[in-house]
Amino acid sequence: MTFDANPAAPQTSAAAGVDAVLVLGDDVRRRMYDFVRRARRPVTREEAAGEAGISAKLAAFHLDKLVAAGLLRSRYDSPGGVRRVGRKPKVYEPADTDIRVSIPERHHDVLAEILIDAVLTEEPGESARSAALRTARHRGQELGAATRARTRPGRLGPERSLTVSEMMLEQHGFEPYRPATTELRLLNCPFHPLAARSPELVCGINHAFVDGFLAGLEAAGIRADLAPRPGQCCVELRAASGGHNAPDPATDGVGCARENGIPPVDDPGNTP
Repeated sequence: MTFDANPAAPQTSAAAGVDAVLVLGDDVRRRMYDFVRRARRPVTREEAAGEAGISAKLAAFHLDKLVAAGLLRSRYDSPGGVRRVGRKPKVYEPADTDIRVSIPERHHDVLAEILIDAVLTEEPGESARSAALRTARHRGQELGAATRARTRPGRLGPERSLTVSEMMLEQHGFEPYRPATTELRLLNCPFHPLAARSPELVCGINHAFVDGFLAGLEAAGIRADLAPRPGQCCVELRAASGGHNAPDPATDGVGCARENGIPPVDDPGNTP
């Protein structure tokens, strides 16, 4: 899963993955799916039926279930390019999808993409860390701008900004939780357990991405803060009227507290 700059209706990859796994829970259906994948060519329902030892009508039912789950795609075509008289048969082939199930959600591919882009665009004299934070912020800005262009929310105040941000963060696996109308906490780090390798860097990337999203969204009156708590992500969103400045991810020493064995950081300046 990637941070799609033009996302459709919000849905988690975990939900799609669970649906796909449920479809594959049927032994006959899983056998047919494996057969289609191994064939390396479009397969007819008759071929799939022969492999599974069932009728073509029942095979069509199972194949269409696999299509509905996003595991296969179907079209009408002549198998092998052989022209035949009459209507072309319906054929099935693997869909270009990557089905993964992780609860809570993990998106290590997104972290990898950010780091690869950082390496490819690193500027002279720029550190690898600075390049990663710059890239993460740019990704967030792109997503925020695309979200604004799609939803056309007008002028965003603090509460509406948090509502729009909550939808995006839910879609990308952060498990947002809103204890107050002007506060949004993130209960999951999509990059755990890799965050344990370098919590300061990963927290900085998380913070830069969310902060960039707010900038692209043109959200008014809220900010993203580094505020690690036990069992949660290191970033939270809150109204900007708290009277203190957000920590600088490039210099702040706190790390992601989620399952990394890092105690919470007491920051008197962040205490209401």
